Amino acid sequence: MSRLSNPAGVRINQPHFVHVVSATVRNTSLSYRALGLLVYLLDQKEGWQVRAEQLSRGEGREGREAIRTALRELQVAGHYRLERRKLRNGKCVMGTALSGTPLQQWVRDHEIFSTQKDPAVPVIEQEDGTFLVQYPDGTLGSDGFEPDPYADEEPPAHVEPEPAAANAEPPAAPPKKRRPRRTPEQKAADDAKKAAAAKQKDEEKAALDAAAEAVAKWWWDDAEKHLGKYVGRTNGYLAMRGMVKKALEAGYTQRQCADALRQARKHLPSAQQWQTALGVATNHIVPSRPAGRVPYSDEATWGRQDAPTTPGGDNADSTPHDSDDATFGVIARP
Repeated sequence: MSRLSNPAGVRINQPHFVHVVSATVRNTSLSYRALGLLVYLLDQKEGWQVRAEQLSRGEGREGREAIRTALRELQVAGHYRLERRKLRNGKCVMGTALSGTPLQQWVRDHEIFSTQKDPAVPVIEQEDGTFLVQYPDGTLGSDGFEPDPYADEEPPAHVEPEPAAANAEPPAAPPKKRRPRRTPEQKAADDAKKAAAAKQKDEEKAALDAAAEAVAKWWWDDAEKHLGKYVGRTNGYLAMRGMVKKALEAGYTQRQCADALRQARKHLPSAQQWQTALGVATNHIVPSRPAGRVPYSDEATWGRQDAPTTPGGDNADSTPHDSDDATFGVIARP
C-alpha cells in the first residue's frame, strides 16, 4: 500500500500480470460477465480507481447497472470489496480491493459488514504498509492479503556500500518480514468474539422489531376505532411499522411514537407529517392552531352584553353600559 500513488485506488492481491487460477475460472457460481470483469480489473495497476460509470463507457461495454451487478456478484464470491481506509497520517479514504483467488475471509467479512449502516469494510494501515480489518467489536484481523513475494527491499539510508573484494561471495539477502500468524487459540478467541457480536446484534434487532410491531399494532387498532377502516394502499400497515422502526432506531421511545401517531391522526402519515408529529410529541415543535374560518362570537366581537342594571341595585356594575338596548341580527331583504 505504501507504494501506491493514489491511496484511494484499488489494492490487488496478485502479481502484476494477468494469471487467473483454475479455481477462479471454473467457479460455476460466477457468471461469464463477472469473470470477464474480474480479469479486466486484475490487469490494471495498483492505484487505479474502480468506477462503474467509467467501466461502462467505450465500445463493446455493458451498461452501468450491469457493471454494478457484476461487482456485487464478485463481492459475494470473495473477489472484490469496498474499503474505508484509515491511513497512518490520520486521513480516511475510500478504495477497493481485488483478489484473483476467492477469499473465504472476504466472504465472511461481507456477511458481517453488509448488515451495517456503512457496508464498506474498515481497514487500518500499519507501520509496514499492510492493513488490518477492524471488526464491529473493536478487534483487528487479517485483511486476507498474502505477503508480496515480488516486493523489493529498500537499501538502508545513508549507508555507503563497501567495495567488493576479489572472488568475494555476494552478501546474503536479508530475510523478508512476515506478519506473525495467529495461533489456533487466538483464532478461536476471535471467532468467539465475532459470534458474540453477531448474536448481540441479532438480539438488538429482534427487540427493535418487537417494539415497532407493538406500537404499530396498537395504533392500527386504535385508528380503526377512532378514524374508521383503512382504505389506502395495500402495504399501509408495513409502511407505518417501518416509519415507527426508523424512529425507534433514531432514539425515540415507544411512548413518543404512540403520541406522535395520535398527533398525526392518520393511519399512515406522510414523511413530513410523521416528522412534525414527532417534533410535537417531544416538545421540539409548538403545535399549530387548526386552520380555517374562526366561528363568529358576539362576546369576542362586541364584548359581554350584560342586562341593564338598576342604580343602587344588587347587580350594579361599575362598568357603564349604552343607554339603548340594541339587538343585532340578520336583516331580511325583500
